[in-house]
Amino acid sequence: MAKQFPALEPQHRAFLEAQRIFFVASATADSRVNVSPKGLDSLRVLGSNRVCWLDRTGSGSETAAHLIADGRLTLMTCAFEGPPLILRLYGRGRSLPRGTAEYAALLAEAYGPDEPPGSRQIVVLDFDLVQTSCGFAVPLLDFKAERPTLDRWAESKGEDGLQEYRREKNARSMDGLPTGLVD
Repeated sequence: MAKQFPALEPQHRAFLEAQRIFFVASATADSRVNVSPKGLDSLRVLGSNRVCWLDRTGSGSETAAHLIADGRLTLMTCAFEGPPLILRLYGRGRSLPRGTAEYAALLAEAYGPDEPPGSRQIVVLDFDLVQTSCGFAVPLLDFKAERPTLDRWAESKGEDGLQEYRREKNARSMDGLPTGLVD
């Protein structure tokens, strides 16, 4: 039942833009496969073969490390409301760390003037394959609200506290690979 496309069709874009959660998967040849959930209205469609998301400080940054070492990246989202559908984007990604000119330009272009607390990178995914599948086994769920916890945590840390946290928790992946997010 899966269908493949070389680029996003208009209905794929609309579907992506309506989702409240997506998942990203990355790995290197010698590392663990990492799958991370993402939300907080961070995904942006930049073109028919490019998306990005604003990534916030968390307990690790496997994706950034995997992108430096390998670059392969898959994004998946699925319908928890409305008609069933799973959509995956297969391609190569790169990290634009906070503080770089590329990060600042894309932040302004795709997210506007306000940077959310704890922002640490924008991940750009250039993909060459879009795959859809039925999603019949995905449950219907009702969205209640975004969790305010990450914003409150980042605000309580402050800029200096976030930098220290990133140095401690975000400099290397769980497999010891550098993330490129810390000087």
